[in-house]
Amino acid sequence: MHGVQGWVKVLSFTEPRTNLLEYRSWQLTHDGDHRDVQVEAAQESGKRLIAKFAGIDDRDAAAELIGAMIEVPRSAMPPLAADEYYWADLEGLAVINLAGERLGSVSRVMATGANDVLILDGSAERLIPFAANTIVHRVDLAAGEIVVDWDESYWE
Repeated sequence: MHGVQGWVKVLSFTEPRTNLLEYRSWQLTHDGDHRDVQVEAAQESGKRLIAKFAGIDDRDAAAELIGAMIEVPRSAMPPLAADEYYWADLEGLAVINLAGERLGSVSRVMATGANDVLILDGSAERLIPFAANTIVHRVDLAAGEIVVDWDESYWE
């Protein structure tokens, strides 16, 4: 029903998911193409979010957006405290343990009930809880690394 008027269903990865609705300008990436859109209206619809973009007024135009990745301009995001990080800033950082051994690089970050989890690249998916001051000792964005109290034997 929503697509008839150009509305689209949205899957949000923000916490809470409704935070995405605070941004009025989104960048959509689909099949390598980037498109800036203005959000005319957006709301919760059951367990999902729905949005209506300027210039997307019918089902066919809405269907062209299926599978698009939503991004928000960095300049629109709120500033963080000194010990806070956006997930995108952690992706690609080298993960090094206290013994100086490189454990891999962060391929992505995942939310769990207790804390976020770093997912490292490699032949097997390796997970490290992002528990500040216990497991994660330091995040150094300038050096491109995260120092953790973790041993490879924990994955065996």
